[in-house]
Amino acid sequence: MFSLYPCAAGCGKPSLSGSKTCAQHSANPELEAGRLIHYIQSQTSVKDLVCNGLHFSSIDFSHRRYFGCSFIDCTFSLCVFTKSFFRMNFFDFSHFSECDFSKTDFQFTSFAGSTFQDCTFEGSELVHVNFTGSQIYDTTFNDSNLYNSRFINTKIQSSDFIDCNVKKTFFIASKHEQVSFKSSNTAEAVFELEQ
Repeated sequence: MFSLYPCAAGCGKPSLSGSKTCAQHSANPELEAGRLIHYIQSQTSVKDLVCNGLHFSSIDFSHRRYFGCSFIDCTFSLCVFTKSFFRMNFFDFSHFSECDFSKTDFQFTSFAGSTFQDCTFEGSELVHVNFTGSQIYDTTFNDSNLYNSRFINTKIQSSDFIDCNVKKTFFIASKHEQVSFKSSNTAEAVFELEQ
């Protein structure tokens, strides 16, 4: 698991990997993002990386293995994560726009409080994944395994969960507008707590 070193500016946030400051107090956050992207793209397996608060646009994160990394409060636009493997990673309070997560394997990963706009998770493994408090718009999860994942208090709009495994997936207190669960096993999902 990643180690947290406090930002040298004294704000209490963790510093970026290989830096003494967080993204907010960095003299050049774009340069820090570029440095970390270069590191990621030079590896097939990425471990214990802290990239909190950075912005990533049109970056290829695909075909890699990620273990215990933190991407909290990041912005991802037009990024590709296809056929990647994620274990114990944190993307809480991040923003994703037009990102491709198709055929990706996520386990024990958190996207709590994040926003997704026009993304795809088609054909993915999303096992024990936390989407609690997220907002999901125009996003597809078709042909995915969402076993024991959490969409608690999540707003889901104009999105598809067609032919998905939603066994033991929690959608408690979620708001759904124009959402399709066609051919998914919704009888095995949890939409409200039993009284």
